[in-house]
Amino acid sequence: MEHYDQLETRNPERRQREQFAAVQKQIANARRKAPYFARLLAGAEPADVRDRAALARLPVTRKSDFTELQEADLPFGGMTTVAPGELSHVFMSPGPIFDPEPLRADYWRFGRAMFAAGFRKGELVYNTFSYHFTPAGFMADLGARALGCPVFPGGTGQTEMQVGAIAALKPRCYVGTPSFLKIILEKGEQSRADVSSVCKALVSAEALAPSLRGWFGEHGVKALQCYAIGDLGLLAYESPALEGMIVDEDVIVEIVRPGTGEPVADGEVGEVLVTSLAPEYPLIRFATGDLSAVLPGASPCGRTNMRIKGWLGRADQTTKVKAMFVKPAQVAEVAQRHNEIRRYRLVVDHDEKKNDLMTLRCEVEGGGSEALAQAIAASIRAVCNLRGDVAFVPPGSLPNDGKVIDDARKYE
Repeated sequence: MEHYDQLETRNPERRQREQFAAVQKQIANARRKAPYFARLLAGAEPADVRDRAALARLPVTRKSDFTELQEADLPFGGMTTVAPGELSHVFMSPGPIFDPEPLRADYWRFGRAMFAAGFRKGELVYNTFSYHFTPAGFMADLGARALGCPVFPGGTGQTEMQVGAIAALKPRCYVGTPSFLKIILEKGEQSRADVSSVCKALVSAEALAPSLRGWFGEHGVKALQCYAIGDLGLLAYESPALEGMIVDEDVIVEIVRPGTGEPVADGEVGEVLVTSLAPEYPLIRFATGDLSAVLPGASPCGRTNMRIKGWLGRADQTTKVKAMFVKPAQVAEVAQRHNEIRRYRLVVDHDEKKNDLMTLRCEVEGGGSEALAQAIAASIRAVCNLRGDVAFVPPGSLPNDGKVIDDARKYE
């Protein structure tokens, strides 16, 4: 069997139809049972949200606001639809942010990514994600058990003991960070312990550089990576085709301009927004603060869902200029006041006296004019309470890297 289930190979039109039927139920459920979403989505009619265009009109909930939202209504900010007795674990991620784990098999959906990485029933999975505070250890644990795989809960650290356990148990499958896998393999070589049984790895929480993937291959390990977050679990995963990351079947991913909820064109780098189909924790248009981009077409492996480029950095580019914070959302508001602006980037730099300078570089329709530059500069002052220059640049000249604010100041 090449695929985890039939959902992975659905016709895209069927997937959209089925997913948005679930979204409509999710909105109704969230409004009825989760106080936060009852307030946020009070004006939304579930039956109207039939496609991505309608979804994009709903408000955004930002991860950067979670600590404040949860402090106002502990522990989950009024966002869950289940009672505490219906949870198996409660975790705390940095922030602090509290994450619920409902009583459901493979709630975090890691089984799909593990299957794509070659893990199969009966194979021992050596899990080096932490089991305390954050949910990563249990994400992998529940996914492995959904596949019928026993788990060794190795956790982090204690490298010599880890190597000894691998030499004794001879697991074929590793799950954890790529850097720790490299440490284990190098320690095995140094201590002449046989860790060669490990031949398949699913890695996450860090970027997997091509050079490191190649190094793993030279040491007999085929490593694939997945993209997961503590709030929702699996978002996307690699398949053996190694052409981007395939979005999980139980979430809807949008790529939007940072600081807004406005979708960008396929291929353009933007912020990852996720709508979860998990009824217990119905995060709808959840802004992760991560950057990625959509890859066109379907994967050669036969999976038909959207593909993304994986993690490309952080979207929260808030910076301080002249003792005042400037946020991507403010820059977006400036641009939205002027229909001529097609793309933009606020560059913050120093002058020769180390005074802060702001310049909004704009690609505009028609090349721009002095009157338009003055109008945009006035909007900058009104929105940001700071003076900023305006520079018109040729179409297509701004980098496609998701940056809204580029802090080019050098501190020597």
